[in-house]
Amino acid sequence: MTHAGEFTTPEELGLSSERLARIPAFFKHYVDRQKFSGFSTLIARQGKIAHFETVGLRDRENGTPVEKDTIFRIYSMTKPITSLALMLLHEEGRFQITHEVARYLPAFERLRVFDEGDRESFTTKPLKRAMTIRDLLTHTSGLTYGFMYAHPVDALYRKAGLAGAATDGITLEEMVEKIADIPLLFSPGEHWNYSMSTDVCGRLVEVISGKPLDVFLKERIFDPLGMHDTGFSVPEEKLARFAANYEKDPKTKEVRLADPADKTSTYARPQKFLSGGGGLVSTATDYFRFCQMLLNGGELDGVRIASPKTIDFMTLNHLPGGQSMKDMDQSAFSETGMDGAGFGLGFSIIMDMAEAAMPVSPGSYSWGGLASTYFWIDPDEELIGIFMTQLMPSRAYPLRPQFQQLVYGALTD
Repeated sequence: MTHAGEFTTPEELGLSSERLARIPAFFKHYVDRQKFSGFSTLIARQGKIAHFETVGLRDRENGTPVEKDTIFRIYSMTKPITSLALMLLHEEGRFQITHEVARYLPAFERLRVFDEGDRESFTTKPLKRAMTIRDLLTHTSGLTYGFMYAHPVDALYRKAGLAGAATDGITLEEMVEKIADIPLLFSPGEHWNYSMSTDVCGRLVEVISGKPLDVFLKERIFDPLGMHDTGFSVPEEKLARFAANYEKDPKTKEVRLADPADKTSTYARPQKFLSGGGGLVSTATDYFRFCQMLLNGGELDGVRIASPKTIDFMTLNHLPGGQSMKDMDQSAFSETGMDGAGFGLGFSIIMDMAEAAMPVSPGSYSWGGLASTYFWIDPDEELIGIFMTQLMPSRAYPLRPQFQQLVYGALTD
């Protein structure tokens, strides 16, 4: 049995201490040039932590450092957690992933597909087939995000106040009603498009389980795994550990404060909108425990969260005909590279190492968040990598491929 969180020497795990030392040194150059304020990197292999470093400031305005228990907004790294929550109900026989979504969310009977026009005047057409739960889990649903600015449907999301994790003042139930009245980008299954699909998965968790999403996640995932700093808001007693969030101005390239780490933060109060697609905060160690449970096949420290077959099933490429994300792409955005990657039930899945242009084993799975957080799990190498910082957008710098390059460069066997 693997006990998560034990520290050991990198050499014991087939890693080079000297080469791992390149990682904080490399990213410190970003901090020194004020590209972002601070970061944390965690690398584990064979269930043990070989590297856990922090550099820079979690709150530039107050001069407080990033520490190992710093709480970060993980945004879309919420998606794998919500996807697993839904699949825990699948294990109980509560639904089939081929079931039509409207079976559980009747408002989705109203769905239509955008035909032509603009945000003010448009026509719609019927769906070629109904949206399934698998479509939601794989982002082939035809839903979108308002921040895409690529299609009139994106504008309709903005008009309706559907802002992903930043959606405010409505419940998940009310979100579903709003989405049902906006046309889909395409008929389900035709393309891959990053979207609010996982927020709809969060509502499915509520409807099928009969519990609010935050309660279900706490009871079934967070408490059993000891993820005590993970949730949809930061309690007052933990605000002293919270990181400020920053954004890179697209015009001036300067980094400015986007959300402070104090009582004025949007995360300093309970959230009405429980965004299963991007609403959680967490720490590097909490998220490591989640990742190690996945790598262990659904178990951690003697506590079983899910079946090994469920994890295997979720980390297969579920895109139709074995296609890649790039093959099916109709998205203006993705949190990971699309080349050589398929998509499972909540994760990007590496299919072809050469096409992905990175020495990541086929079958590795990952995702990231809007504020440049990132994780990946390489089952072949029994390897987990986690990068935590708070800089929007996540495309500001190539932090994720650089992190992977440095980690794989530190392997010695």
